[in-house]
Amino acid sequence: MAATKSKFDESLKIWMNGKIVEWKDATVHIAVHAMHYGSSVFEGIRAYKTPKGSAIVGLSQHIRRLFDSAKIYRMPVKYTREEIEKACVEVCQVNKMDEAYLRPLLYRGYSSLGVHPRECPIDIAVIPLRWGKYLGTEALEQGVDVCVSSWTRIAPNTLPALAKSGANYMNSQLINIDAQNLGFTEGIALNTEGYVSEGSGENIFVIRDGRVITPPLGSSVLPGITRAAIIHLCGELDIPIIEDHVPRELLYIADEVFFTGTAAEVTPIRSVDKVAVGIGKPGPITLSLQKALFEMIDGKREDKLKLLHYYKID
Repeated sequence: MAATKSKFDESLKIWMNGKIVEWKDATVHIAVHAMHYGSSVFEGIRAYKTPKGSAIVGLSQHIRRLFDSAKIYRMPVKYTREEIEKACVEVCQVNKMDEAYLRPLLYRGYSSLGVHPRECPIDIAVIPLRWGKYLGTEALEQGVDVCVSSWTRIAPNTLPALAKSGANYMNSQLINIDAQNLGFTEGIALNTEGYVSEGSGENIFVIRDGRVITPPLGSSVLPGITRAAIIHLCGELDIPIIEDHVPRELLYIADEVFFTGTAAEVTPIRSVDKVAVGIGKPGPITLSLQKALFEMIDGKREDKLKLLHYYKID
């Protein structure tokens, strides 16, 4: 089952350094610092069409994480968080998108090519995409087949895992490419201690005997917005949950395993390394959490985390 491709719609307009520009005009020079050293941080944010109107999910939470990533990488931002949030809304409105996948991107721009970026400006853009189900259209209902990657997740005190940076995703690319070359949808990376970390672009949850376990932030995982929502929803649904080390072998004897992420949403995992998870199809706790998340997005469940940012299209 192949992941959904993010096809570009070049008729869309992009917010770039404070201005709305045509897609073809949103360009950078080949000598920008980010091109050579991966010096960029970014977010992926979904906007959904709901019964109560269009809503961007986790807008403030995502932009806070964007600014956190920039701070970790010593990238001063010339805009406020509120201004970038407004830019995300503006991109949806100007393109008349009632659903969207937004990619805010902060990057070190054009000035010099020394490793130290002191002279390079911090540029910013918000790119709109039309993107379906990240791990495939059937993934949410049937689950996906994954493998444990031969590539280890980035080690502590090397690249900061709490930052969502372009450089970190070179590691993610290796994990994902290898998995798909072997016929799997996605790969799961272990951390440097041999415990489960996360997927190439998703957090992971494991269920055994009714208890949900997810790796802690110290296991080189990104602090996912959807991850936090699922932890909260476990509390609402009285499902026991802990953050703890997950041994690799627990993946094989788990009752259920699932991925979470803005793009992946709540995607069940039906097999790991060709070993069926549970009975080989999405389990009841996974499906109940998946349902609860979509109920919150659709306004059928109280949004206690204040994730939904509604907007109107003229």
